[in-house]
Amino acid sequence: MDWMFTTILVGAGLIALSILTSALAFRFGTPLLLVFLGIGLVAGEDGLGLVFDNAEVAYFLGSLALSVILFDSGFGTRVQTLRRAAGPAFVLATVGVLLTTILVGGAARILFDLPWLYALLMGAVISSTDAAAVFFLLRTGGVKIYKRVRSMLEVESGSNDPMAIFLTVLFIELILADTDGNLMASFVTGFGLQMGLGLVAGLLGGYLIVEIVNRVHLEEALYPILVMSCALSVFGLTASFGGSGFLAIYVAGIVAGNRSMKWASALRRHQQGMTWLAQIVMFLVLGLFVTPSQFGAVLLPALLLGVFLIVIGRPLAVLLCLLPFRYDRQTITFSAWVGLRGAVSILLGILPTVMGVEGSDIFLNVAFIMVVTSLIIQGWTIKPAARWLKLVVPSGIGPLERIELELPGNPKHELLIYRVLEDSPLISRAATLPRWARPSLVVRNGRSMQPEHAGTLRAGDFVYLFSPPEYTTLLDRLFAQNKSPDQNDKEYFGQFLINTDAQIVDLLNAYDLHAPKELAPALTVGAFMTSELGGLPVVGDRVPVGTFDLVVRGVRQGRIITEVGLALHRESRASAYVRKSQQQANSLPMKLAKLLSYKS
Repeated sequence: MDWMFTTILVGAGLIALSILTSALAFRFGTPLLLVFLGIGLVAGEDGLGLVFDNAEVAYFLGSLALSVILFDSGFGTRVQTLRRAAGPAFVLATVGVLLTTILVGGAARILFDLPWLYALLMGAVISSTDAAAVFFLLRTGGVKIYKRVRSMLEVESGSNDPMAIFLTVLFIELILADTDGNLMASFVTGFGLQMGLGLVAGLLGGYLIVEIVNRVHLEEALYPILVMSCALSVFGLTASFGGSGFLAIYVAGIVAGNRSMKWASALRRHQQGMTWLAQIVMFLVLGLFVTPSQFGAVLLPALLLGVFLIVIGRPLAVLLCLLPFRYDRQTITFSAWVGLRGAVSILLGILPTVMGVEGSDIFLNVAFIMVVTSLIIQGWTIKPAARWLKLVVPSGIGPLERIELELPGNPKHELLIYRVLEDSPLISRAATLPRWARPSLVVRNGRSMQPEHAGTLRAGDFVYLFSPPEYTTLLDRLFAQNKSPDQNDKEYFGQFLINTDAQIVDLLNAYDLHAPKELAPALTVGAFMTSELGGLPVVGDRVPVGTFDLVVRGVRQGRIITEVGLALHRESRASAYVRKSQQQANSLPMKLAKLLSYKS
C-alpha cells in the first residue's frame, strides 16, 4: 500500500511545483510548456530517477487531457470569432496541416534516410500548433494583437489537432499494413468518415449538452461536472464509432458555448481551472516519459528538421493557404512565425509506440527536440515579431477586466473595469458621459466612491460599469483611448443619419417593426428620443429600437436634439438589414424620402 501514498505525494508535489514555478515564467516571459516539461524531465529517469515508461498510460492521460483542453477551447470561441476567421483558419487547420506534413516529411526523408511512409508519419506528428503557448507568451508580455489575426490563430490552433491526429493514425495503419499503394483512397475514405462523423456528433452533442443543462435542476456545483462528463461522453462515443472524437468534442464546445445555457459564466471559470490542470498533467506526463539520454543519436538531424519547419515548412504552408484570402504581408508573416509546436506533437510521438510501429522511439525523440527548438526560437521572439510587424493593438484599448455575470432574470450583463488614462478626454470637466456609459463605481487611491461623489474623473481612477456585451466596443472608445469618438465613427454614432423631424412611426414601418398603439402617429424622431431619455440629452445617448439604436449626435442649448444617427446592432449589420436599408434609400415613397440621410 505504500506505493499509493508515494504516488499521490509525488504527483501532487509535481503539480504544485509546476504551478509555483509558473510564476517565474510570467515574470521572464518563458514559454510555460518549457517549464512543465523541464520539471518532468528533472523528475524523470535521467533526473531524480522516477521511471515512467508505460506508453499506453501516457497516451491515455495525454488524450484525456487534450479532450478537456479542446472542449474548453471550443467553449470559449465566440461566433463572432468564427465569422471573422472561419475560412482561412479552417484551411490552415486542414490543408495547412497536410502541406506541413508533406513538406516536413520530405525533409525528414533526406535527413533521417527514412522510407516515405515513415517520413510522412514524422511530418504528421509535428504538424499541429499549440494555441496555449502562443497566447500565454503574448499575455505575459502584455501584448494584444489585432482581432483579425488573433481570431485566425485561435480557431486554427484549436481545430488543427484532429487533422494531425487523423494523419498520424492513417500513416501508422499504412505502415502496419505494409503498403502504400492505396494512400490516396485511404486518405479520402478515412478523412470523410472521421471528420464527417466527428462534425455531426459534435453538433448533436453540443446541442444535447445545452438541453440537458437547461432542463435539469441540480446544485450549482454539479453543473460543471455534468457538462464535462457529457463532453467526454461525446468524445468517447464518437471515437467508438470510428469518428474523430477530438473534432467532436471541440465542435460540441463551440455549440454549447454559443447557446444560452444556465450558469454559463460559472462553467467558464470552472473549465479554466480544469484546462490548466489538464495542461499541467499532460506536460508533466510527457516530460516524465521521454528519456533525454536517447537524444544523442538524433539530435543534429532533429535540430535541422526543426529549423526547416520554422523557416521553410510552416511559412510555405501558411503562404499557400492564405494567398486566396488576400491577407496583408504582415498578417501572413506573423501567422507563419507563431506556429509553435507543443504537447500534442509529443503526444502523437508516443502513438507509434502504442500501436507497435518498429523503431518507434525515433518519433518521440525527434518530436520532443523539435518542440523544444520551436519554443526556444519562436517562443522568445513572438512579442518582438508582433511589434515589428505592427500588429499590436495600441496600449490601453480594452477593459482591464471583463467578467461575465450570472444574474437573476438573466439580463446578460457584464462587469467591465477600466483605468482612466493619463491623457484621457474624460478628465476634462466638460466631458459628459452618455447614460449607458455612466460608471456604477469609481475606485480612487484605494477608496470606493459612488460616481456622484467622485466628481470629475481623474487619471488612474478605476471605473466599474455594468453593461450588455454589445456595448463593450463602444465603451472602449470612451474609456480606453486618448481621444473622444469623432463624428466619422460609424459604430459609435451610427451608420446612417436620421431626420429628427421625421415621424417615428415611419421609421419603424421602414424596418418592419410594429409601432406601439400608444405611440402618437405625429411624434417626431427627435421628440421620441427626448421623451425616452427622460431628461437633458447628452451626445452619445442611445435609445434601443428593435434591431437598431438611435444615437444622439448633436445637442443645441443643452436640451434640443439636432442630429440623430441610426446604429444597426452587430447581428443585424451582417444580415439583410444593411442591404434593405441601402435599397430603401432609392425606393422609399415620398413620405419616407425625408426620413433617412445615408452616409457612404
